[in-house]
Amino acid sequence: MSLITTLARLEACRTGRAQPAATVRHRHLSERPLVFVPLTTAGEAGAPLGALVGTDRYAPRLLAVPQPRDRDLRFTFLAELADVVLPYLDAYTEDVEAAERNETDPETGKRVKVEVELCADAPQLIVPSRAGVDFVRLLGRSMRFRRTAEQDPEAPYPAPPRVPLLGRWLTHFGERARVPGSSLLPAMTDLLARHWATGQSTLEDQHLGALLAWIDPPDGSTGAEAALHAELARDPEGQLMCPPAGPATDPAFDNKLLAPAIERYDRARTALATAEDGPEADDRLGELTAAEREIRELVLSRTLPTWEKVWQGLDLLRALPDGAHVEERWTRDRWSFTAHRDRIVAGEPPQPRRDDAVTAANKLAAREREQARLEAQEALDDPLVMAGRRLSGEAFAGEVTDVVMAYSESKRPSPRPLVTVRTEDRPHLGERVRVYRSLGGKPQAAEFVGWEAEDLLVLRVVDKMGRGKEPEAGSVPEKGDQLCFTLFEHEQRGGPKLPDPQETPWTHGGPPGEAAAEAADPLTSEDVL
Repeated sequence: MSLITTLARLEACRTGRAQPAATVRHRHLSERPLVFVPLTTAGEAGAPLGALVGTDRYAPRLLAVPQPRDRDLRFTFLAELADVVLPYLDAYTEDVEAAERNETDPETGKRVKVEVELCADAPQLIVPSRAGVDFVRLLGRSMRFRRTAEQDPEAPYPAPPRVPLLGRWLTHFGERARVPGSSLLPAMTDLLARHWATGQSTLEDQHLGALLAWIDPPDGSTGAEAALHAELARDPEGQLMCPPAGPATDPAFDNKLLAPAIERYDRARTALATAEDGPEADDRLGELTAAEREIRELVLSRTLPTWEKVWQGLDLLRALPDGAHVEERWTRDRWSFTAHRDRIVAGEPPQPRRDDAVTAANKLAAREREQARLEAQEALDDPLVMAGRRLSGEAFAGEVTDVVMAYSESKRPSPRPLVTVRTEDRPHLGERVRVYRSLGGKPQAAEFVGWEAEDLLVLRVVDKMGRGKEPEAGSVPEKGDQLCFTLFEHEQRGGPKLPDPQETPWTHGGPPGEAAAEAADPLTSEDVL
């Protein structure tokens, strides 16, 4: 946690209201996101109880599982979820635009630019909290290897069509959510906590109701009072008035309302199975329908408050202007979505249960690179974030007081102007340490020469001045300019190239004794878009 964030949290405690942690929005928000509020049963990971899902704020689709231990009912739930999610995803796969991508020529081995298709936009799936992201990942893992009756007629529990396809998409969204800066599968609590600092812990910020209570408390109440009410207030029946933002349920709800309702459903279903045809069967069918309706109403009562709070959070976030680099990060999400669409259309098998050593190393390196890029871009986009980097000595800002033209000592002298900057910051500078400023959206580097006085430092500009003997216009700071330099690079460099999986040593899964790859499931009509 940076010093500026700590100060903002202390200020939130003093004022009783969350303080801005950013002046711009650092994450992309779709014009038509798909909001998914899941609910699970206690004691069994991945057993869905129900969900609210949809793109219409005022008309969500309610899904419920009256008996979560029944596999058939679970698969019915997953099939209904696929009927909502897959058409939403398919709507983004047809509209494409031409884009260029660097690829290796198999004949020459050189990097060349090729024209490929890029989806013009990508879907966005929003869940209430970080636990919802984990649940989406778990659903994808449990669904993508399911066998359908078409694939295996003797499968003991054949999944309905399109369930494995949805599992592959959810797995991709879950993996993409681990990439810093990605917006394909954001959690609303993480989005809000990134842009506002509350007076509670980061763990307490995962309660969506408490987090919104700090950001927008009711009139006459402080954020702490409103958050406490959101966490603990119960109705006369002992049920939480603001249920947790899923997918877990409250024990009081499980014991007093849900368990009796499921028991009534089980009794009604057993009675219907043993009833004889005629009026008795009609009565038992009516009891079963009433029991199922009761469970659906219970699920709705637990998910609807969270559904409304997710949309309230979207309203708050949309009031913030976009950061300058948000669209660039969203373009990388579009490339990711397009690539997974192409893998499915090409008939590739589902994602493996475990990554090989090279794939895992590539994923880790990519996430580390994206984390560094995200931190740099947020600082460049947001003066409030940059203030935190300045307080930590990773950046400094000041006024240019003097510019002296100098040249390199070489056969072809190049301009190396000396720029004197007056600053009150205390950056961690050493001899010839490089610093960077943004010039036309590109980083311009300078070397630290030394301190002239307590608040005066001298820099030597070393690039982005053109190829002539005289610098191009606007490429050299002028006296009186207000500039901000960073000690961190604005663009992240790629790491070393990793070997192919077949070329790794046996300690990392390569030869000798290489294990045979799992046989891929046969391609069916349900596996393609």
